[in-house]
Amino acid sequence: MAYRGHSIRERTVTENSLVVLLQGLQGEVTTVDLRNECTARGRIINVDAFMNIRLEAVLYRDRRGQIANLQDLFVTGRNVRYVHIPDHVDIMRTIQTQLARIRRVRNFAREGGGRKEFAKKKN
Repeated sequence: MAYRGHSIRERTVTENSLVVLLQGLQGEVTTVDLRNECTARGRIINVDAFMNIRLEAVLYRDRRGQIANLQDLFVTGRNVRYVHIPDHVDIMRTIQTQLARIRRVRNFAREGGGRKEFAKKKN
């Protein structure tokens, strides 16, 4: 899966926090515990630098135990209490892989990639 950080600020925040681990869980099914005592279990579609998480095929349990099936769910980072890391995930390898993706995006322009119509003029 390609890294899709939207700005230099987001890449910097991600690179210097454990959000990079959560981004490495894209495509994995996991449980997210929310601050309001609810839980959501689903497949992670996207995690941004601010820990906003988008899940699909969600089993949502509210604080009274009522269960709802949702196609997708967006959880803001400030509402996340805990994200369960699946047992089969190698945490260190996941972090290293995500950091390599971030650095590849960051170095893309220096290696001749990027948009050509705005290339710097050489004197």
